[in-house]
Amino acid sequence: MRFIGTIEAKVDQKGRVFLPAQFRRILQAGNEERLILRKDLYEDCLVIYPETVWNHRLDELHARLSVWNKKQQQLFRQFVKDVEWLSLDGNGRFLIPKRYLKMAAIIQSVVFIGMDETIEIWAKEKNDSEAENVNLETEMERIMMSGI
Repeated sequence: MRFIGTIEAKVDQKGRVFLPAQFRRILQAGNEERLILRKDLYEDCLVIYPETVWNHRLDELHARLSVWNKKQQQLFRQFVKDVEWLSLDGNGRFLIPKRYLKMAAIIQSVVFIGMDETIEIWAKEKNDSEAENVNLETEMERIMMSGI
């Protein structure tokens, strides 16, 4: 399952938005019906995880943590406590909870970004300003040449 591309969408007054059709098709092809939404760890955006991807990431995190370490248990709790299960209605829309709209500074327009296994949701204005802050050519060259 590979999500790629960028798609803009409008959020209605109730906080509902259409999951882009190309992403819905990818989910259907992978027999993914259940989706998880959470705030990104590093950026002011939201992330949609197909259930199998979410479970894989949880398993990976859990394998690195000790149930006997208080700090690690607090970290795990923090990671899993504020997630939402998403349900698509018959039209392919889902509701973004108000607290998530606020966390990601989403008002009217969003940008969906396919990030391979996940889908990010950005406030359009925030995504536009983020894009200006990255020098793609320089960073890509640095990353790809680092092992040579």
